[in-house]
Amino acid sequence: MNKNIIKKKHNIKIPKSIFSCYSEKHRILFLKGPLGHRLIKLKLKLNIIGEKNIILITDQFFDDYSANEKKNTKSYQGTYIALIKKKILEILKPNFKKLKLVGVGYKVFLLKKKQLTLLRLSLGFSHNIYFKVPDDIKIICYKNNKVLILGNDYQKVTLVASKLRSYKIPEIYKGKGILYENEELKLKEGKKV
Repeated sequence: MNKNIIKKKHNIKIPKSIFSCYSEKHRILFLKGPLGHRLIKLKLKLNIIGEKNIILITDQFFDDYSANEKKNTKSYQGTYIALIKKKILEILKPNFKKLKLVGVGYKVFLLKKKQLTLLRLSLGFSHNIYFKVPDDIKIICYKNNKVLILGNDYQKVTLVASKLRSYKIPEIYKGKGILYENEELKLKEGKKV
């Protein structure tokens, strides 16, 4: 075995509640857990130790790559470690983002019409903004100015949260807008007369 394979930082311990399957022929890693499954396409070869439930990310590519890409092998290993860990977390725990609306009269309402779920945002404009909620995302409005976005896919949850936030980006003078729950703004002073 190569010395780079044995390094602890290139190992990922898989929890017992997750089933993993690796196909070198198709260059994919399949992970299945309580909240769904994920497929990861790979450029580097893996070694799986079944009895310990450990995945080792090697420094060997499937195909012949240029010398430049071979120099970046460590960065590829780090990227795949982070990606696999993120996918494991996605299928173990639900992902969520919390948003709060800060401003006088800023409100959010959840509307359900037949199979369609809409989010009505009242953000101080002369009109309301309607946002169609994707099927695999769940939105909960607690209070009339706080929103909880839930889903299995971390990327989709953050995409929906950033899309909602883009309707009223917080301003730096009064602090009004849509903020993430733990976000703090440093307010600027206005011009003094």
